[in-house]
Amino acid sequence: MKRRVSIGLAVVLVLAVVGVIVWGRDDGTASGAVTVRGVIGSEKQAFFADQRVVDAFARHGLKVEVDTAGSRQLATTVDLGKYAFAFPSSSPAAQKIQRDRKVTTVYTPFQSPMAVASFEPVVALLRANGAVHKGAGDYDVLDIAKYLDLAKAGTRWDQLPGNTAYPARKNVLVTTTDPRESNSAAMYLSIVSFVANGNAVVSTPAQEAAVLPSVAKLFLDQGYTQNSTEGPFEDYLSAGMGKTPLALIYESQFVDRVLRGDGSIRPDMRLLYTAPTVYSKHTLVPLTPDGDKVGQLLATDPELGRLAATFGFRTTDPKLFAEVAAPAHAPADLVDAVEPPSFETLERLLDAVGKQY
Repeated sequence: MKRRVSIGLAVVLVLAVVGVIVWGRDDGTASGAVTVRGVIGSEKQAFFADQRVVDAFARHGLKVEVDTAGSRQLATTVDLGKYAFAFPSSSPAAQKIQRDRKVTTVYTPFQSPMAVASFEPVVALLRANGAVHKGAGDYDVLDIAKYLDLAKAGTRWDQLPGNTAYPARKNVLVTTTDPRESNSAAMYLSIVSFVANGNAVVSTPAQEAAVLPSVAKLFLDQGYTQNSTEGPFEDYLSAGMGKTPLALIYESQFVDRVLRGDGSIRPDMRLLYTAPTVYSKHTLVPLTPDGDKVGQLLATDPELGRLAATFGFRTTDPKLFAEVAAPAHAPADLVDAVEPPSFETLERLLDAVGKQY
């Protein structure tokens, strides 16, 4: 009898050990969810960290874990071999990854146009000086051609006619991030180089050389610049008009704060859309079948689409964004949008600007 009991206990112990091994494997969670690792632009980190997003993926059997890197780094220096997907914030970077990795399918589940965060007195001053006007809808735009004229002339704020609202003794400049490190600065370079090139996408070495002096000045004249768009946006929110009258941001950042309702967007704060603008297209490049599933879900799952909209991202369903983002009064469509240069052209321009620091 004792022998039978011992054998029975041994069998139970073996089964328990096997269960622990099977259920405890690093395949996600004890519930059997598959862990999928990706590398993303930092602008999406809060989205992937949100518990509602985590739960939505879990209902599809996935546990998505992400690391962050700049879009340029994703396309050039990051070791993508250990990831199931790459998710840069720029379509040129995604196209390079797709080409290098020989991937046939990509997903663009959400996007965000570039914009400029400002204040009503500054907007009124620029409108009076012809640099701000109404867009195709009921929204204000910063006329990049007029802005470039002011910047090229080295115009200071206190030199603008009729300026009693913001007589600062510094140049009229949009505050950006560091073009050597940040995707938003690359998108800004796409916008200003298009206008400086006679309203055409820069595509040849001769055109690069022609626009470089004027576009480089827009960065160099700022002095110190931060490496993430969160930096100038936080300065805008906390330090106000005195430090940052014009801050280049993603529309999603402003809309996200409005939707939070946390009081960080005050009544005198305004969002200007650049004319023209460029959409930062968050493009997921799947590197494994599990990464492809993440891309499919982000592009097609209504729950994930709605959650993306709550973070200010424009999704594949324009009606959904319009509904969720209604409190932010974001325009449904921006007609004056252009494409960025190719990755190679943009890289050469960024490198050329960087060498002048």
